[in-house]
Amino acid sequence: MRRVNNLGGPARYGVTGHGAEIASLPRRLCDGWKSAAGRDAERRGDVSTANAIRNGAAIVLVAGRGDDTSSPPGRGGVVSKSAEAPAAPESSRQRPGRRQLMLNAAAVCGGIVLWGAAVSFARVGLPSPGQVLARAIELVRSGQLLADLVASLSRVLAGFALGVALAIPVGFLMGWYSTARGLIEPFVQFFRMIPPLAVIPLAIVTMGIGETPKVFVIFLAVFLSSVIATFQGVVSVDKTLINAARVLGAKDGTIFRRVIVPASTPFILVGMRIGLGSAWATVVAAELIAAQSGLGFRMQQAELYYDLATIFVSLITIGILGLAMDRLLLALEMRLTQWQERM
Repeated sequence: MRRVNNLGGPARYGVTGHGAEIASLPRRLCDGWKSAAGRDAERRGDVSTANAIRNGAAIVLVAGRGDDTSSPPGRGGVVSKSAEAPAAPESSRQRPGRRQLMLNAAAVCGGIVLWGAAVSFARVGLPSPGQVLARAIELVRSGQLLADLVASLSRVLAGFALGVALAIPVGFLMGWYSTARGLIEPFVQFFRMIPPLAVIPLAIVTMGIGETPKVFVIFLAVFLSSVIATFQGVVSVDKTLINAARVLGAKDGTIFRRVIVPASTPFILVGMRIGLGSAWATVVAAELIAAQSGLGFRMQQAELYYDLATIFVSLITIGILGLAMDRLLLALEMRLTQWQERM
């Protein structure tokens, strides 16, 4: 379970989303805090928050000086523990991941077999897996595939980083302040209805044919996906958690850091994964229109000479890169949202 840092005093509190007990503190002190907070909520007429507090549904200390036996000496803190669900053994937690990897590998092998069978028996006008592999080896040895890969990947990473860096604070701003929401949301929704690919001609005319228009359209695609996800994460936070934190004396800054940000993290990461897919789709379209390098440019050149094997190599390279980047984001999500229950 997650350890909550000791900030030096018992004056500030925060909230988690699971039933928990306050570990390493005298039971009477815990009951006293719950009882006082519940009475305070009842006096304010907030019955639901009072019940949540007394049932121990959402309260842990964010700051307080306790004897945490699991932390190093000299670092006070509080550890929240679930009283009902003991941690599963390490081996049982790893089995689902291994099973998924085996299923993924089986699916890939099955897809290659079906592809080869379709080419051999159905007489479709596509290159076989062996022909595509041979062409990929040629492109790797010549250095052409690596150069195109680096060109496309650099554009995607630049646009993705800029889009996410701006989308997260704007999304938090829209979700936390209603005034900012009223001012920003119409523009976000307006541009979200316009496909980023439709902006490519305008970007080329106004920004030239260099790298700037390509990175801009990728940035736009990622920003619009991520800002909506972040905004939705903020407005979807359970109000009971926020009210319980306020009852316990937490200020807006503490609530934002300890409640809003953790609860919004799954939404933000999902938005980033969606934005990553949009980034790859956009960069290929941008390179098809105006580029002198990149995987999209290479597919356009191969189309002129009916070089289907090269087109397949570029498509598979994009898919592998996108899948690898998505898995990295998924691993980050699993690490940052360990508190979240999963199927």
